[in-house]
Amino acid sequence: MIRIFHKYLSLVISIQLLLWTISGIYFAFNKIELIRGEQYLLNEDVSKLDLTNIKGNFNTKNINILKRLDQWILKVEGESQVYYRTFNGEELIELNEEEAMETVRQKTSLTPLMAIKINSDSRGSEFRGRKLPLYKVRTESSDNINVYVEAMSGEIAAIRSDSWRTWDFMWGAHIIDYRDRDNIDNFLLKFFSILALLSAISGIALFFKTLRLRK
Repeated sequence: MIRIFHKYLSLVISIQLLLWTISGIYFAFNKIELIRGEQYLLNEDVSKLDLTNIKGNFNTKNINILKRLDQWILKVEGESQVYYRTFNGEELIELNEEEAMETVRQKTSLTPLMAIKINSDSRGSEFRGRKLPLYKVRTESSDNINVYVEAMSGEIAAIRSDSWRTWDFMWGAHIIDYRDRDNIDNFLLKFFSILALLSAISGIALFFKTLRLRK
């Protein structure tokens, strides 16, 4: 009875076990820093940053200093919102397409080709989890690299390449979430995890049962 149960249970979950193994091997042999495209980012020169130029009073819990094109700006985090100001306290407007492409030139080693503004999110997108609006900047590369630039701050929100897309697919297969690829609390993952546990337990039980019969 245990042998039959283990046999058919293992058959049911064999494909998912294979996907878990293949994706796990892929994760182990690829550095996440390279998958995220960190090798394309350039170090920013902070030698010309002069904090004495900051003027005005800000009622806030946190202030960050960022480089936007050729200008240092303030990212001010209030209780309910985040806003951006120059050192003189002037309000900033969003970057345009040309400025987004120039941002990629200045902050990465990539060559931009075109920029598209993104105002709405979509499930399973390359930029999921990032604050909108963003600019998607296509670059000249053999790895089909897209750089996502925050429209207000000019920060590089994400770098996505074919290597990242492969990693993303593998992650979706690993957590059995092929649509959003970020929900590790889904039913299928729990279901197959329980089946894998039962398969392991029945396999161990079968081993000891066979061992006793041989004695």
